[in-house]
Amino acid sequence: MAIAILVPDIGDFDNVEVIEILVAEGDTVQAEDSLISVESDKAAMEIPAPQGGVITELKVAIGDQVSEGSVIAMLEPADDAPVAAPEAESSPAPAPAPVAPAAPAAPQPAPQAAPRRAAPVVPTKIDESSFAKAYASPSVRKFARELGVNLGSVSGSGRKGRITQEDVKAFVKNVMIHGGATAGGLEVAPMPEIDFGKWGEVESKKLTKINKLTGKFLHRNWVTIPHVTQFDDADITALEAFRKVMVAEYKAQGIRITMLAFLVKAVVAGLKAFPRFNSSLDASGENLIYKKYYNIGIAVDTPDGLVVPVIRDADKKSLVEIATEMGEISIKARDKKLKPADMQGGCLTISSLGGIGGTKFTPIVNAPEVAILGVSRSKMQPVWNGEGFDPRLMLPLALSYDHRVIDGADGARFTTFLSSVLAGAAEELL
Repeated sequence: MAIAILVPDIGDFDNVEVIEILVAEGDTVQAEDSLISVESDKAAMEIPAPQGGVITELKVAIGDQVSEGSVIAMLEPADDAPVAAPEAESSPAPAPAPVAPAAPAAPQPAPQAAPRRAAPVVPTKIDESSFAKAYASPSVRKFARELGVNLGSVSGSGRKGRITQEDVKAFVKNVMIHGGATAGGLEVAPMPEIDFGKWGEVESKKLTKINKLTGKFLHRNWVTIPHVTQFDDADITALEAFRKVMVAEYKAQGIRITMLAFLVKAVVAGLKAFPRFNSSLDASGENLIYKKYYNIGIAVDTPDGLVVPVIRDADKKSLVEIATEMGEISIKARDKKLKPADMQGGCLTISSLGGIGGTKFTPIVNAPEVAILGVSRSKMQPVWNGEGFDPRLMLPLALSYDHRVIDGADGARFTTFLSSVLAGAAEELL
């Protein structure tokens, strides 16, 4: 017998809009599979199936308004389908709309402090073609038309790049403050359309949603943040020897001890020693928000692009706990199981390409964070000890930072501090 799937407790929200239907009638679902996406003015979330079975009837459509207790669909339970455990994550609480997925250059920003937006191009009239293609709800479209805003020029901060009313307001505010992108000669000419097939065989593939969202945030962060990158090398000879001992010790438990776990602990020590690196500019750009927590973002490579899950309260976790959590979030990222909350609230991001190769790179700051640490592949180098050269394992570090918040001297002090921590007593990082 089919049972009704109801909207669970979604917090202090009523009449939220259905923005996406993720299943169809006849689909077989498992417990906790997402069924629909809903969005309010402040948050977006997915509603999961309470147990496995077959969707026999959908009771909602895109654009419908639902509240707690509304019927989403009818489900015929599978005979052996387990009911989702009533944990906190099983009934998703409203989470802020997700940000751009991470990239080694710059993952998605956390919503706690709204980033300053690039000065937009001021349209002389609404471009109906780009306006129609923009991802926004009818109410937001109406609001944009009332203000004369071309939605095709607005970057969305909502789920999957959806443009919210706050995005439109921020666009207008930026125009009023900066006078449009033409001020200061920053107007960029559009890329020409080119028929690449004239010169040989080509193949066109659509960018993934993660790729497209990341591109928008990368561009915004690059043109609005004055970047400086500080390079350094950390002597990790003793640390690597210590790590190998731990690898052997925890191998039987299935825990993979990587150098990245040590870097997380070292970065936390750096944020405590240099609090300005653990801050964000507010939306006005006139106040600096100092954070009293230590959440570290980790760039994870996935088939669809890079995302940045966050290890929360890294200062309160042991190295083994961090290593275990990194393994878990990496699997969730590759299986597309990360929730919006898993990628929010970061203080500083680490982008490690050491497992792939390369010597140095310049990562782009992940606004609203003010710094990002890039790590390349370590290699053995001769280091002068005062009398001769010793073979030492050196780890290349690249710290990019927002020059509005951090000056060059502090940038150099931060990388020097990290290098000293990594070269010091490894036991202190446990």
